[in-house]
Amino acid sequence: MQHNNQHITQLLRECKNGKQSAQFEIYKLYYKAMYNTAVRILKDSFEAEDVMQESFLIAFEKLSTFKAEVSFGAWLKRIVINKSITHLRKKSKIKEVPLDVVKEQTDESIEDTNYEALSPKEIISGINKLKDNYRIALTLNLIEGYDYEEISEIMMITNQNSRTTISRAKNKLRTLLKTDYAR
Repeated sequence: MQHNNQHITQLLRECKNGKQSAQFEIYKLYYKAMYNTAVRILKDSFEAEDVMQESFLIAFEKLSTFKAEVSFGAWLKRIVINKSITHLRKKSKIKEVPLDVVKEQTDESIEDTNYEALSPKEIISGINKLKDNYRIALTLNLIEGYDYEEISEIMMITNQNSRTTISRAKNKLRTLLKTDYAR
């Protein structure tokens, strides 16, 4: 791991100096993960490919602003996520409506359903059926691992709306999974 971090740090130095072979090496190391992140948000492989490539261009142009407070991969992923959401908003012209604050559902009120029997593919299929803001919030939380505060910053909503959106998205996903894959 240490050797890999040193290798990436060296490649990033070379990228700052404009060395294209280093940029290509960085691209090869990260393109699959960044593409997967973009496609989960955009649900379109061609748009995800475009957004991912634009994100790499932005990253290489703004490399001087990278402060190494987080890993380069995390910094790049944030660019991809922001670019994907911006692209989605431009494409679909999402009208944002403030969410009412609702009490989070407790585990006691969830019916006994065997969600463990579901395959990851079935769960991803369920997530993809959700409306955009639910799908994005759940993807960022459950798949990408962002917390409520980070999601609120990325989606440009309040922290409480982030919590509410994720709670509602989980409830909607449970309903969809229960309907589609009742066991």
